[in-house]
Amino acid sequence: MEKNRSFYSLAITAFLLSCSQKHETPQSKTIGVTLLTRGHMFYRDLEEGLTTEAAKYNYELIITAAEFDMSKQIGQIEDFVARKVDAIILCPVDSKGIGAGVKKANDANIPVFTADISSQEGEVVSHIASDNVAGGRLAGEYMAKLLNGKGKIAIINQPVVSSVLDRVQGFGEAIAKFPGIVVVADVNGQGVRDKALQATTDILQANPSLDGIFGINDDSALGALDAVQQFKRSNIVIIGYDAIPPAAEAIRRGTALRADVVQYPKKIGTTTIQKIQEFFSGAQVPKVVPVEVGIVDQEALLKMNSQ
Repeated sequence: MEKNRSFYSLAITAFLLSCSQKHETPQSKTIGVTLLTRGHMFYRDLEEGLTTEAAKYNYELIITAAEFDMSKQIGQIEDFVARKVDAIILCPVDSKGIGAGVKKANDANIPVFTADISSQEGEVVSHIASDNVAGGRLAGEYMAKLLNGKGKIAIINQPVVSSVLDRVQGFGEAIAKFPGIVVVADVNGQGVRDKALQATTDILQANPSLDGIFGINDDSALGALDAVQQFKRSNIVIIGYDAIPPAAEAIRRGTALRADVVQYPKKIGTTTIQKIQEFFSGAQVPKVVPVEVGIVDQEALLKMNSQ
């Protein structure tokens, strides 16, 4: 009987020790994510990169999208703060305006990481994005090549977004090497197709001899293409940015949209999670992590299809 009591005592002790060890296992980290939008394929791909990589570390993601609404995005950040998440990933609607939201997370000692679009205010641990200045240069160089170094061009812009400012900066640096290229219009298409269509319509009416258009993303480029086709101005060349499938298809078909800078949003997503993991592990994380870009035209896309 004494032996049985000893056996049961040991079994209970082992069970309690096991429960204690399970209780001491670190909890999974929770990360709040607020995307600019889910309407762009770019952000859907970025989200896929985030979720795929987060699963490797057993991170729980709370993913929301602001849909270009600043007050909505700040509300999402406030909700993350109330939930006491372990980190926040932010793709700002407005690089300057989002500072108030970033500071709320700072005050709660929640680390903030920005992806694709940076914040100009508040403390951000690391910004992970395409090398947009380099991408803008690629677009400008290709535009100059198509125009043989001279012509009147327009930019369909979105100046409240830092990544766009970088693209336009790089584009400007490239075309500055060609005095024969003159920017006759630089307008805000708000990064969406219908607004870009209207902006381009106004430009075309005011500039009957326009030669080229740089769209800061593919919704801008496709909106510009819609307007160019409506005006039957097939002589105008358009350069876009993102290479989403509808834009790539337009390039393959030989439309006025002649080339696109390629980003790798899934890689931006996976890299963002990797940098968060490094931060959680106590490593020093770079303030800025650039992700490579490229450029594709009809020849490159047809070659890809044939492989």
